[in-house]
Amino acid sequence: MSSASPVTPLPPAVPAECRELATAAGRLSLYSAGPEGAGAGLPPLLLVHSVNAAASAAEVAPLFAHYRQRRAVYALDLPGFGCSERTDRPYTVRLMTDALQAALRAIQAEQAGVAVDVLAVSLACEFAARAAVETPQLMRRLALVSPTGFSGKRRRYGAPGAAVGPPWLFQLLSWRLWSAGLYNTLTRPAVIRYFLQRTWGSSAIDEALWRYDLLTTRQPGAQFAPLAFVSAQLFCADINTLYEALTGPVWVSMATRGDFTDYQGRHTVAGRGNWQFHALAGGALPFFEDLAGFTDRLDPFWA
Repeated sequence: MSSASPVTPLPPAVPAECRELATAAGRLSLYSAGPEGAGAGLPPLLLVHSVNAAASAAEVAPLFAHYRQRRAVYALDLPGFGCSERTDRPYTVRLMTDALQAALRAIQAEQAGVAVDVLAVSLACEFAARAAVETPQLMRRLALVSPTGFSGKRRRYGAPGAAVGPPWLFQLLSWRLWSAGLYNTLTRPAVIRYFLQRTWGSSAIDEALWRYDLLTTRQPGAQFAPLAFVSAQLFCADINTLYEALTGPVWVSMATRGDFTDYQGRHTVAGRGNWQFHALAGGALPFFEDLAGFTDRLDPFWA
């Protein structure tokens, strides 16, 4: 991000209380809301946005608005995104998983110790899977929206905790001579629109999300985590090992339009009783297009 760029303060990603959590993964931003009283008897729900150059909790805003009417719902800004800490530090699979586990512990502590339901989007599904395997006592049920790790013919059974991208690639992309230019190119308004259109598989993107993306990419320190993403430092080399190790209930929505429609690798878990897959018409964020249709398919899983 250019130091000459004017900075507009980042508004909340969702209209709700936002608190800061001081954790080993740094300062985290956690939104929360819920109905008056005890709700519908369902445990709390944590929503986790995807990872890209313009990611934030705004990507789960429709689900947050829907579920706050019926249960305690939370939305996390992952490290390096939204209102969470964006300092210059290593952004790794471990950091993201630690942040998710810290949020789950904080939620569990204020919700009578019950395990939390989690919905994660795209690459965040990999962090959620690792958290579920490492700390199953924190998580009750897991919903994965357009998860990574199932595309292509090759599966990932690499070293535990390793990243897909080699360290030299991150060092190359983050070299100060061109890192700012690379990030500025990735976050130009037309480029953000282009990638959202590929996510939607349509030009009919959510304009409010696009506007928020513009703001969040222009915050101080916004370039650090995206460069780790682009250099594949946040993709788990062992994700298929993790998916196959999940023993709790898992619900998956698969996009039918756009760049995220390849789930041929699901055969490694699709026959297991705890997994269920649903092809939902639309792009990789189908709840922006048909919220009622999405939640009608998902809600029986929570119940």
